[in-house]
Amino acid sequence: MINEAMDITIAEAQTNVDQWIQTIGVRYFSELTNLAQLTEEVGELARLMSRTYGDQSFKSSENVPEIKVAIGDELADILFVVICIANQTGVDLTDALKQNLDKKTTRDVDRHQNNPKLKH
Repeated sequence: MINEAMDITIAEAQTNVDQWIQTIGVRYFSELTNLAQLTEEVGELARLMSRTYGDQSFKSSENVPEIKVAIGDELADILFVVICIANQTGVDLTDALKQNLDKKTTRDVDRHQNNPKLKH
């Protein structure tokens, strides 16, 4: 399905996820279920982040994961569900990301440069 030696585009990722759903996943979960899944996955990432970079700590009874691997896995889970939602709602994520970056560039052309909170 995915050639590990090559990078994939967003469009290829959407195709790969769709192929996986159709052959291994049987079918897409409902859009609402996928939204709940996305929330769950973001919560798992938030838990890792708060225990690694925030004020929370891991419980003494749990194995502390290899953080870079664990965060990467959670981000990939999030990306997978986002792609599922895009696929089942007919969103081309390549176009959506391009439009979103254009919007942010136009809207925020000076905003962050002039933000004293971002100055070091």
